[in-house]
Parts: sequence; C-alpha cells; structure tokens
Amino acid sequence: MKQIILASSNRGKVREFNELLTGRDLEIIPQSHFNVPDIEETGLSFVENAILKARNAAELTGKPAIADDSGLEVDALSGAPGIYSARYAGPDASDEANLTKLLENLLEVPEQDRTARFQCLMVYLRHPGDPTPAICQGTWEGSILFEPRGENGFGYDPVFLVPEQGCSAAELPPGIKNSLSHRGKALQKMLSVLAKL
Repeated sequence: MKQIILASSNRGKVREFNELLTGRDLEIIPQSHFNVPDIEETGLSFVENAILKARNAAELTGKPAIADDSGLEVDALSGAPGIYSARYAGPDASDEANLTKLLENLLEVPEQDRTARFQCLMVYLRHPGDPTPAICQGTWEGSILFEPRGENGFGYDPVFLVPEQGCSAAELPPGIKNSLSHRGKALQKMLSVLAKL
C-alpha cells in the first residue's frame, strides 16, 4: 500500500480524506504522525499555500506528500474570506468565531446576493524538489445562509447552502457531502492523476 503524507493537522480534513479513499490502495498518514509542524501559509493564492504545505511535509518525512488549501469565496465580500478562511476572525480563530464574523459582514446582504463557493486546490509532490507537482482544483457553488444549520462537517459548512440539496453542507450525510464537495471533486481528479504515476 502506497503511503502519502497528508500535510494537514486538521482532523476534519484527515477524516474526510480517509472516507474518500476507502477501498483504495493508498494510505493517507497525517503529518502529525511524524511530528511535522504546520508551516506558515505565506502564499497569496490557494495553490501557493498548498505547495508550501506539501513541500514542508515531504522535506521532513522523506515521503510523497499531498496538501490542499481551500476556503470560501463570497461574492458580496469580493472573494473574502478566501485564503484567510481558517483565520478570518484572527490567527487562532475557532470555526464559531469565523462563522460569526462572516454572518456579521453579510448582515445587510439580501438572499439573492449571498452567492459563494468553496474552492479546493490540491497538490501532490513526489519529493520536496518536485518541479512538476500535480495540481487539481475542485469548486462547490452555493450561497450563504442567514444562520447556521446542521451538525455534520466543519468550518463554514453550517452556513453554506447547497442549492440542489436544499440544505446546508452540515446537514448532508458524509457520503453525499463527499460526492459534492470541493475537496471531494479535487480528490477524485487527484486519484486519477495518482493512478497514472
């Protein structure tokens, strides 16, 4: 079984990756198993941050690494929180604090103008100096609710309305969420890339 380091300490992401990879000949090992510290995300785009994270994990473990940088883009906020989604309310902000800030910033925005999307940029590095990382993108279109709904998922899932399902991302069963989500779409593309390597 091929081992790939997941350059993330986010338990929600680790769980989501392993659910998506059930039955594959791949084992995703979180970087925390190797005591790899999180690296500062100094990139100015999702793809730059993903490469920084994957390179750090590959350098410190000597194994291939996969990383993603993902976030929420809200049209009424000119694409914010974007690459700052995890730290929208501050450097060590909780999911709840980020949600509260988002809803406050959208307080006066009417329903029809609350369009948004989750973006996921996923990269795979065979080694730290890989000059041609595999890069895959997944996008999930929706809009922002006026208040949180649902107990599943993490991050902004409780306020992200999935129009075709008529519910928030946090109200979806994990299997359905994984088939629709930005991360699920990016990972499906990445699996077909990995199959060719």
